[in-house]
Amino acid sequence: MRYLVSWIHCKALCIALEAISAHFCQVQMRRSYRLFILSYSMFLTAFAFLFTSILSFSLSAKEGPPNILFILADDLGYGDVGCYNTESKVPTPHLDQLALDGIRFTDAHSPSTVCTPTRYSVLTGRMAFRTGMRGVFTGAGGPCMIEEGRMTVGGMLQERGYKTALIGKWHVGMTFYDKEGKPINKNGLEPVKRIDYSRAIPDAPVHRGFDFFYGSVCCPTTDWLYAFIEGDRIPVPPTKIIDRGPLPKHPYSQDNRPGMIAPGYKMEEIDLQFLDKSLEFLEQHAQAKENAPFFLFHSTQAVHLPSFPADQFKGKTKAGPHGDFIFELDYIVGELLGALDKHGFAENTLVIFSSDNGPEVPTVLSMRNDYNHDGARPWRGVKRDNWEGGHRVPFIARWPGKIKPGSTSSQTLCLTDLMATYAAITGAKIPENAGEDSVNMLPALLSDDRGEQIRKYTLHQTISLALAIRRGPWKYLDHKGSGGNNYTRAGRWGMKKYIVPEKAPQAPGQLYNLNSDPGETENLYYKNPEIVKELKGKLEQFKESGRSAPLF
Repeated sequence: MRYLVSWIHCKALCIALEAISAHFCQVQMRRSYRLFILSYSMFLTAFAFLFTSILSFSLSAKEGPPNILFILADDLGYGDVGCYNTESKVPTPHLDQLALDGIRFTDAHSPSTVCTPTRYSVLTGRMAFRTGMRGVFTGAGGPCMIEEGRMTVGGMLQERGYKTALIGKWHVGMTFYDKEGKPINKNGLEPVKRIDYSRAIPDAPVHRGFDFFYGSVCCPTTDWLYAFIEGDRIPVPPTKIIDRGPLPKHPYSQDNRPGMIAPGYKMEEIDLQFLDKSLEFLEQHAQAKENAPFFLFHSTQAVHLPSFPADQFKGKTKAGPHGDFIFELDYIVGELLGALDKHGFAENTLVIFSSDNGPEVPTVLSMRNDYNHDGARPWRGVKRDNWEGGHRVPFIARWPGKIKPGSTSSQTLCLTDLMATYAAITGAKIPENAGEDSVNMLPALLSDDRGEQIRKYTLHQTISLALAIRRGPWKYLDHKGSGGNNYTRAGRWGMKKYIVPEKAPQAPGQLYNLNSDPGETENLYYKNPEIVKELKGKLEQFKESGRSAPLF
C-alpha cells in the first residue's frame, strides 16, 4: 500500500509537470521552439518519475513495517484516565500526553466484561463465547483456550517477519502435568500443589505465536499460582503457601487468594518486574540491530485487585491505594514510551493502549465513597455487566507521521479488531477460519473514515455468556438485568443503590438508544419492536454463521 501511494503521488507530479510543459509549449509555439519544449517536457516527466520512485523506495526501505507496542491494562475503567474523565481524582500525565500525541477513541470496547474471554478475543480476533467456555481460569486451569493451529496476532505477525513477545498476564489457560505425566487442567489450590515443575507447558504463549514470554499464567496477585513463567517453564517453582500477614490491609487489598508462592515473588512489585522484562526486550532488540520489526504485547497486572502499588508510588495521589496503583500504571506507560525514544524506535512504532474490561465492583464502590472518583464515569455498569461501564474502555493510539496528533474518534471499535488492523498495516493474510469477529480499523486510526461507521455491528458478552449486539446508536441486550453482577445486594459492597428502575419489567431483553440515552435508563424494547427483531435476528445469524466480520 505504501508503494502504491508513492506511485500515485509520483504520477500526480508527472501529470502536473506535463500540464505545465504543455502550457509553456502553447505560449512558445510562435517562436518555433515547440519541438524542443516537448522534448524537454518528456525529459522532465521521466526525470521526475525516476527521482520520485527512487526517493519513495528509499523512504519505504528506511521505514519498513512499523514496530507495534500494545499495552493492555487490567480492570482500568473509562473514567480512570484523565483525558476521558475531567473529574478524575488520579493524575495520568503519560496517558494524557499519549492522547495528545495521537488519537483517542471514545467508543471503544473490550470483547467481554471479564479477563479471560477478552484476552482470548484480543489474541485471536474471535469472540470467546464461540468456544462455549464460561468463567475465567485460576491457578492450573486449562487447557489453553486457543487450540493448536489457530492463528493468533503473534503468529500472524511472526509470518510477516516480526519478533514477537508477550510480557505479563496470559490468562487464557495452560496445561500443567502431575508427577505421572497426566494433565491437570483444574482451577483451585489443590491442583497447583500437584504440578510437576520439571515438565514443559505445551500450550504456553511460545507455542501460540510468541518468540518470547515472561509472565504469569493467570492474575499475578490473585490466582493460586504465584510464580513467573519464562518460555514454557517455571524456573523458580512455588514452595509454600503465601503469608499474607505483611501485605497491606485496606478496602482495595481483597481478592488475594492464599495460593502457593515462589521465592522472590514480591506481590507489591509484580508490575515493575514485568516492566523490567519489557525494557530488556526493547534494549536487546536495539542491540541486535536486526531489520526485523517487533511486536511487544505488554499485559499488566495493574489495576486488577488487590491494589498493591510499589513502595515508590504509595501516597503519590490523593485517591488512596487504588489511585496510587493507577498512577503506577501511568508511570509504566511513560517508561515504555521513554524506552522507544531511547532506542530510536518511537518514530516507526504504533503504540496502542487499552483495558480488558471495565472497573471492578469493590474498586468502584470504594473509590466513589472514599474519594469521589468514578472509574466507570459516565456509564452505567461496571466489570461483568453488559451495560456500557462493563466494556466501554479507554483506547489510545500513537503512530508518528501516520496518526494525526490530538485526534478524537467516535468510531465504534472492539479489541477483536486488532488482528485485522495489524493485518492491514503489515500486509498479512487472514484465512477464513481466523479473525471471525475482527474488522480492519486502520482507516479510523488514520482519521480517514469519512464520518461513516466502519463497524456495522458489534457483539458484547459477559462472564455468563449473556450476549448483546450494537448497531450505530442502537444496543440490544438479549437478556434481562446486567448479565453479570447481582444488583439486589445492599451494604458497602452491594450494588443495590445503583439500580435503575426498569421501565419495561416484563421485557425479555433490553433496547437502548445510546445517542439519546447514554445512561441506558429507558428500555425501548416494546416501543421499537422492529429494531429488536432486526438486532436479535442479526445476533442469531452471527452465532450460527460463526462470524460477524466480513471475509477478508
